[in-house]
Amino acid sequence: MQFLLKLSRWIDRLSEAMGWLTLGLTLVMVLVGSYNAIARYLGRFLQVNLSSNLYIEAQWYLFSLIFLLGASYVLEQNAHVRVDILYNRLSPKGKVWVNLIGSIFLLLPLCFVILGYSLPSVINSWQIWEQSSDPSGLPRYPIKSVIIVAFVFLALQGCSEIIKNIAILLGTETQESEVSQ
Repeated sequence: MQFLLKLSRWIDRLSEAMGWLTLGLTLVMVLVGSYNAIARYLGRFLQVNLSSNLYIEAQWYLFSLIFLLGASYVLEQNAHVRVDILYNRLSPKGKVWVNLIGSIFLLLPLCFVILGYSLPSVINSWQIWEQSSDPSGLPRYPIKSVIIVAFVFLALQGCSEIIKNIAILLGTETQESEVSQ
């Protein structure tokens, strides 16, 4: 079990790195969005086109990166959206069971289904070097690839959560803030 807990901590650190990456991407997205808004209005005033679809798509891509790559970090921090009808009323051990069952029977299967359905589309996108249909648009194949990367990271973090919850149930680990929220 100690090996699995070390693996879990390594996965958690990887997810935390994703969190820092998404923090940086958020700053870049705000800067790109700000530039795009200012360029549009300044361009109208000067009657010169200072903006392009490239900036709009870059902002959209950055948002997608933040959403997709941030998912494993959000799960690791237990900050994800939860339908909280009964969860807060459960005992700490009950919360561990819900998290464990949810991770095994909902989270991991969802990750595998999304990976299974996304992979052919991503492969096809790379084979045809898919491009945006908009003038000055960005290539689509890199952003589609992030779907695969993101759900692999989310599945890994799900495995980490399973390991931690099993360790809590076995008494190997103590309950931390991950189940108290």
